[in-house]
Amino acid sequence: MRKLIVLAIIGLVAQLVDGSLGMAYGVTSSSLLLLFGIAPAVASASVHMAEVVTTAASGVSHIRFGNVDKSLVKKLIVPGSIGAFIGAVFLGSIPGDLIKPYVSFFLLGLGCFVIYRFLFRANNVQPDTRKAKINKKFYIPLGFIAGFFDATGGGGWGPITTPVLLSKNKMETRRVIGTVDTSEFAIAVSATVGFLFSIGWGQIHWQWVIALMIGGIIAAPIAAWLVKIIPSHMLGILVGGMIVMTNVRTLLNTAEFSPSATMMTYAALFVLWVIGIFYTARNIRKLKNCKQASQIEL
Repeated sequence: MRKLIVLAIIGLVAQLVDGSLGMAYGVTSSSLLLLFGIAPAVASASVHMAEVVTTAASGVSHIRFGNVDKSLVKKLIVPGSIGAFIGAVFLGSIPGDLIKPYVSFFLLGLGCFVIYRFLFRANNVQPDTRKAKINKKFYIPLGFIAGFFDATGGGGWGPITTPVLLSKNKMETRRVIGTVDTSEFAIAVSATVGFLFSIGWGQIHWQWVIALMIGGIIAAPIAAWLVKIIPSHMLGILVGGMIVMTNVRTLLNTAEFSPSATMMTYAALFVLWVIGIFYTARNIRKLKNCKQASQIEL
């Protein structure tokens, strides 16, 4: 019973982060299940089954708060679903651990770009509510790759699609996050079907799946509300920092850094992240004061 309660809490926290930052539910939940000694395929299958319910709740919440670009959802779900199904079916035979460092390096670069965009351009980059031009040729490989790595790694839809979409200048942060979370429902369904096809029902820990579902359902509307009220620049810094911290860990583990060197690296990055958050908060406050002053003069 204690383990189920812990899993429910982890599901709540993971969905709270995922729903407000557009990533981390699968990564957090899968990491916990792997710590319990669950095989990668079974862990990923359990997480994706839980995500069928949690992503549905998250998607409904984001739609309600106006955080979703439905046209982008339609462009992402088809290639993403195909990639997730293929990744789930072939997880047992694909050396995902060998590919993971290269993906992490790519994501680390995207995370740094996102931080640069929202930290050093916070004063001159304004949210643009206009729709970004949709390029089908761009979204097909993006959806497929993100769906494939999401299934093979137990998480990856958000960490891949969120920073890539954030790099598009005309995309609002909250709409990127809402769109990614809403489209993830289709990816979770496709991955689940693929896992049931490849490993069957018998290996799934249903109690763990239900515990993760309960925590995620509770957190979904709270996360959608948070992404509605938090300024776009602050969300960008939080997302970028999460991307960097998550992928640096993978790269350090691959390079077999000593525990002391790893801890020092984490500490330095965390301090820089906190400084960036305070710097962004100060810029947002200055921008608000300038707008208030302009309105008073008028």
